[in-house]
Amino acid sequence: MYTLAGMDLGRIVLAPPERRELKRRARKRSLAVELVKRAELILMLAAGHSYREVRQRLDCSDEYIREWKKRFQEERLAGLDSRYRGSQRRTRTAETEARILEATRQGPTDGTTHWSSYRLARELGISQSSVSHVWRHFGIQPHRVRGYMASDDPEFEEKAADIIGLYLKPPLNAAVFCVDEKSAIQALDRLDPVLPLSPGQSRTAWL
Repeated sequence: MYTLAGMDLGRIVLAPPERRELKRRARKRSLAVELVKRAELILMLAAGHSYREVRQRLDCSDEYIREWKKRFQEERLAGLDSRYRGSQRRTRTAETEARILEATRQGPTDGTTHWSSYRLARELGISQSSVSHVWRHFGIQPHRVRGYMASDDPEFEEKAADIIGLYLKPPLNAAVFCVDEKSAIQALDRLDPVLPLSPGQSRTAWL
């Protein structure tokens, strides 16, 4: 979890997730030019570049630099988004982002595997759109769990070596087939008839 260390008016200090997101925006070609420019501006200020260097690199004025620096210091990443005149000020703050990121990292305590945006929003007392926006900003996808299952078979290494060797150097004139179970698919009647055979092709069918 990060704090508001970057709120000092004379200097910008970025939390690691903020730096990653700003770099992502600065590299993204599909993003609006103005949004890319703001991200580059904040990255340059955080790196210690002077206003003169920022002006020369981004072709902007001191007033432009001060405006977006102030917006970022007050609202962090949310402050770099455009607001139309008369629209309400966005209320998502660095504290809210930190709460969402920390809760997501720790995971739920009710025995479930991961948070949904709705459940986490209800847990933190904030809107679901706030959770979804932060997750998108930082590239978080709690539903995509990465894991590795180790085998307790004492002969696993020997069996794996046989299979790998079969792929790397199959017997002469041999056909190697790999079959994997689909535990979530039921073996029901075929929806379409078996396709006719063609010269040089094996028999196929659509499920």
